[in-house]
Amino acid sequence: MSNPNRNNSNQNSTQHQDGKEETGAAAMSFTSSTPAGFQAIATAYGDYTKRSFEDTRAFVEKLAGVKSFEKAIEIQTEFAKTAFETFVSESQKIGALYGDLSKQSYKPFASFVARTPPTSR
Repeated sequence: MSNPNRNNSNQNSTQHQDGKEETGAAAMSFTSSTPAGFQAIATAYGDYTKRSFEDTRAFVEKLAGVKSFEKAIEIQTEFAKTAFETFVSESQKIGALYGDLSKQSYKPFASFVARTPPTSR
């Protein structure tokens, strides 16, 4: 007759080792995928900053050459509209990059979470 405690102990040890290996693989995958996501976000912010700076510089140059108050208001209105549209589109783009990063960060742990038994409350 076999000892049920010994069999249970061996099974728990195997499950524990499998969990450690899976967690280690998930952590390695997480650390290899996140730098690319952060780099994409940083690049998007940098591109937006450059574009915003160039747009503002062009606006100031236009404004400096204005001879009438009405033309100054027209240029200001055009700049405000363009700046707002650019801000909204770039915010959506960067938000999507953050969403992709969070999905990539969760992906390595998805199988581990799926195997975890639910707890009763």
